[in-house]
Amino acid sequence: MKKIFLFLLLAMLAHPLWAQKKLIQKLLSNEKDTTRKASFMPIPVLGYAQETGFEFGLGALYSFYMDRKDTTNRSSNFSGTASYSTKKTYNIALKGDAWTPGNTYHFIGELRFKKTPFNFYGIGNNTQKSDEDKLVQQQIKILLDAEKTFVKNAYTGLSLGFENYTFTDKITGGIYSSSPVLYDRAGGSVMYLGLSQSYDTRNSNNYPTKGFFGRITYQYAPDVFGGSNFTGSQIKVNVRNFWSLAPKVVLGVQGLYHTVQGTQTPFYLLPQLGNDEMMRGYYTGRYRGENLLAAQAELRYRFMNRFGIVAFAGGGKVFANGNFSLDDLKPNYGVGGRYFFDTAKGLSVRLDYGIGEKKANEKRQSGMYISLAEAF
Repeated sequence: MKKIFLFLLLAMLAHPLWAQKKLIQKLLSNEKDTTRKASFMPIPVLGYAQETGFEFGLGALYSFYMDRKDTTNRSSNFSGTASYSTKKTYNIALKGDAWTPGNTYHFIGELRFKKTPFNFYGIGNNTQKSDEDKLVQQQIKILLDAEKTFVKNAYTGLSLGFENYTFTDKITGGIYSSSPVLYDRAGGSVMYLGLSQSYDTRNSNNYPTKGFFGRITYQYAPDVFGGSNFTGSQIKVNVRNFWSLAPKVVLGVQGLYHTVQGTQTPFYLLPQLGNDEMMRGYYTGRYRGENLLAAQAELRYRFMNRFGIVAFAGGGKVFANGNFSLDDLKPNYGVGGRYFFDTAKGLSVRLDYGIGEKKANEKRQSGMYISLAEAF
């Protein structure tokens, strides 16, 4: 009887260890899955900042093919993040990028609810750290895009967007309350109706090794809400190209232009320099203006199916209408690592460290980012 009990105990202990070993082997396997199965990757959200306290939550990405038999069908990707902090801030975001069989239709969606502190520095390309003003922002954002192909590789679409903002100034008397060029300080709402046109020859929408992607969108915000709410338009141009330099080396370049035009444009709708995709290393919102121009290049070395490293560099700026020059173009550069949790689709978890400019009497600007999927 004791032998049977001992055998059962050892079996109970060995089973989770064996299952854990198989999971580790699967996560580190260099083999490429060709079954085109769906994949799911969760990432914990943990952090601490004086403004938010301890932040905790979960992010995840789910990817699948609508037509597993068609090897040309692009993968559909859905991601989500939900986090909460000890100082009652929250961030809930859902994003979707879906391709129907035959890649005939392409749908893009985003839903975001956020209450979070952020630092405001004023308007323009040369704001000062000493003007930092602490605000709390509440945001609701909804974006829906639908595109259809009528000519090979070309997609024409319609878009609908809604954004609502509310702001609280935590420290009165700063640049936020005193600046004479800020419109709609308390926040407001805007609804966009738009058109888009894209051309896409990439061999993958997740980890392209060759091909071109270009997209231009025009959106108009009519006078729906009245009062001081924004009425005007915005244009976004996004171009990318990829070259395979060697079996494991890819060079990608991207250019971005974003402009918002209207009378008395609210500061919260102005294009902002810096995020986890473009101009990595700059605090989002440190520089904002009516126009944004930026470009970057990234060299990617995928030395194993599961792992890769990158080096990137770029430049960009924001500027007011009629005030464009390249004199004060801001640089950025950095390195990063990649773990490919779905080797067939080229889906990765990325860790990037970006470095920006060093202004007089300030620390050099920099930032670290943990994100799902490539920057572009």
